[in-house]
Amino acid sequence: MERKKLLFLYNPRAGKGRVSLQLSDMLNIFVKAGYEVTVRPTQKYHDAYEYVRAFPDEYERIVCCGGDGTLDETVTGMMEREHKIPIGYIPAGSTNDFANSLQIPQNLLEAADNAVNGVAFPCDVGSFNHDTFVYVAAFGLFTDVSYETPQQSKNILGHAAYVLEGMKRLGSIRSYPMKVMYEGGIILEDEFAFGMVTNSRSVGGFPNMVNKQHPVFDDGLFEVTLIRSPKNALELQNIISALLIEQFDSEYMFSFQAGDIRFESPEEIAWTLDGEFGGSHSKVRVRDLKQSLTIMLPADKIHRVSQKYILEPDEDEAGFND
Repeated sequence: MERKKLLFLYNPRAGKGRVSLQLSDMLNIFVKAGYEVTVRPTQKYHDAYEYVRAFPDEYERIVCCGGDGTLDETVTGMMEREHKIPIGYIPAGSTNDFANSLQIPQNLLEAADNAVNGVAFPCDVGSFNHDTFVYVAAFGLFTDVSYETPQQSKNILGHAAYVLEGMKRLGSIRSYPMKVMYEGGIILEDEFAFGMVTNSRSVGGFPNMVNKQHPVFDDGLFEVTLIRSPKNALELQNIISALLIEQFDSEYMFSFQAGDIRFESPEEIAWTLDGEFGGSHSKVRVRDLKQSLTIMLPADKIHRVSQKYILEPDEDEAGFND
């Protein structure tokens, strides 16, 4: 009987060497699941993207191991293929936002088992002009904070650490005049200090950065958050206070769901996509490509991430964001 073929891409620098130490155990899991495995360690930026967009159609599964950047490259490459196959993800980065949101195991061997024995889940993915992103597109004040704040501060202070770290940059707040259009012909026109379009329960390792307790990942909708530029010191203080207590419905913020959003500005604005530089643009269209990415998830976690289920807190939910 011919064995199925699996392409395993991994970043040898991810996880401070943990991946290399457990490589043989992960491969053993793949082989026991009936796969013939081809292993490709990434060597440089965009390696995973190039491998994925060009591999032959003989493979039935691709598994990537690394941080959010490795996942982003793998997904971007897959979205450019005519024949798409399921992706298994083994998170080994410092934040692993998307894996945490989808409840993919953080243990490497458990994640490897999920990659070949889990359930295929049709997940939303984002289109940004002619590019792809997995879980967040953002511009403005705080876009680098998530990736510069020490993880220890995140663990101890949580959401507040994000705001406090961002406050270091408040002396150089830029104001971005922008027109934002989304479904129903709704138009917002204002000056913004920050904006993000997300499909995640956390951003940059911070939980609860999104104004929705239980976002789902196959509903064709993003969570959008826009923060107006403060016009004086009092407004600035009010914005900081609202952020600290996670009051996303304040008069200084806009928060809504949409599947197709357009941003127009008189000047080019720098964006980040999944924590990487996404270019500078004066016109941006962000679309939710509903259920266009197939990713492997644990069967017992599907009910927490899919629109098919009513998401209500249960006994396990209390420790979900720990």
